[in-house]
Amino acid sequence: MAEGVDTPTAILASAAAALRENPFDDISYRTLGDAVGVSERTVYRHFPTRSHLLEGVAGWIESTEFPLPPFVTIDQFQDAARARFLAFDSSPAFAFVCARAASISPTGEPEPTFFTRALATMLATNHPSVNERDRRRVAAALRYFASAQFWARMRTGFEMSAPAIADVFERTVAKVLGDVLILTDTEMAGVSRRAPA
Repeated sequence: MAEGVDTPTAILASAAAALRENPFDDISYRTLGDAVGVSERTVYRHFPTRSHLLEGVAGWIESTEFPLPPFVTIDQFQDAARARFLAFDSSPAFAFVCARAASISPTGEPEPTFFTRALATMLATNHPSVNERDRRRVAAALRYFASAQFWARMRTGFEMSAPAIADVFERTVAKVLGDVLILTDTEMAGVSRRAPA
């Protein structure tokens, strides 16, 4: 194990590396322990179930392979999501692991993710008149439509590429924002401009 790296992070990095050659279900706790230089019991202590491990690996992959650049406006968010869809296409095995993890019941704390909080903050900054409940709803919708889970559904269900998925995403963003937020004519023109009819 590398100096200065904590054990859970080393386990997650090892699991992600193993995903390059094996499906998630074929990665054993014993193999992870051997790769990191700890016992199988230590791996179980940090990740008591396969769901915990899957959720941890997906979080690690999201932060290292598919980081979302900072955004302040809807346009910046849409550009970031488009780049993320291209990254998913470049590493589909990692993206499918993230999508699978999103479909299981969460094992961690129910606190909103950084991504959800960033979306809610963007909405509060750009649309202060919208109530918090609607901001949370819109943030949750935007988060889903920019996720690996949405990408995977479009990729497998409709055989769409990243650019086509991004087009669907942008039309969906325009619809979600138009339905909930009161946008000025200038803001709506900017959102509509990006979403083809």
